[in-house]
Amino acid sequence: MTAPRLDILVVGGGPAGLATALHAARAGFLVAVAEPRPAPVDKACGEGLMPGGVRALHALGVHPPGQPFAGIRYVRDDRVADARFRAGHGLGVRRTDLHHALADAVVKAGVPILPLRVTRVCQDASGVTAYAADRGTREILRARRLVAADGLHSPLRRALGLDAPARALAGAPRYGLRRHYAVAPASEFVEVHWGDRAEAYVTPLAPDRVGVAILTRERTPYDRQLAAFPELAARLQFAEPVTPVRGAGPLRQRATRRVRGRVLLAGDAAGYVDAITGEGIALALAGAEALVACLAHGRPEAYDAAWLRLTRRYRVATGALLGARRHPATARRIVPAAARFPRLFTAAVDALAHT
Repeated sequence: MTAPRLDILVVGGGPAGLATALHAARAGFLVAVAEPRPAPVDKACGEGLMPGGVRALHALGVHPPGQPFAGIRYVRDDRVADARFRAGHGLGVRRTDLHHALADAVVKAGVPILPLRVTRVCQDASGVTAYAADRGTREILRARRLVAADGLHSPLRRALGLDAPARALAGAPRYGLRRHYAVAPASEFVEVHWGDRAEAYVTPLAPDRVGVAILTRERTPYDRQLAAFPELAARLQFAEPVTPVRGAGPLRQRATRRVRGRVLLAGDAAGYVDAITGEGIALALAGAEALVACLAHGRPEAYDAAWLRLTRRYRVATGALLGARRHPATARRIVPAAARFPRLFTAAVDALAHT
């Protein structure tokens, strides 16, 4: 087999893959990204970057446009609980703007983004061979390491035998739906409206724009889901929807591990619990940095333990909230409890926000 031409091939040009490529280039690796879709790519996403994610982007020299927000607000009926970030701010960013900013930074760093879809990978003692295609043209790429950042339902994770079945206690699958409205934000917070069966997340994106994402176990249309939040639905009644509804799911995806030979999993491909705490992008950025650090130190096998450490708080908090959500009586107490114990609520939000 021929010697690898690249140090790292990143498969997948979403935020996790692009951040991995940026960190790798900064560490002196020869890296390329394989992504068949032209940037920017839109997808269902809450679009609220926590302060830790904002700092991680700025450290990479990436400054996407957006609307700052001061914290998280929980809402249920007439109960409201606010948790203001103690240091820094979050940023509401359109997914397309975030993708464009990251892709532009990657290109400026001299990292090629190859318009290729990787369909199969093989490993040997010296590297990884990736078989790719583009409109009938077939190409073979060689790299010492391959990073699979190909999304929530990662084909490479499945092909490598790293998919793990969701635990039985996880309950029915959850899905995300998102739409944008031409209306001014009602507050300086990301609002989380708690219903009996779902949550609605209102993220400020601009002075005249919000994104409204719904996380739910119900497989019903967006407008029907929104109607379950009467106060929010009334607020949006005369607001113009400016994008179509996008969906994603099932959200919970598990990997048995994140390293197999010379292939490492990044971003959602590495495993995902739920978007209920809003940390997806921040964790993807932190995971990309940890992955490259392990490679730079010549210890790729350490990445799995590093990923487990940096996501532990998220996994525990998300699991606890989902556990409460599954029981209607407990779910109804979440917002009243947050309002009754504001310091505890703020501390919990702030701990997650600065991951």
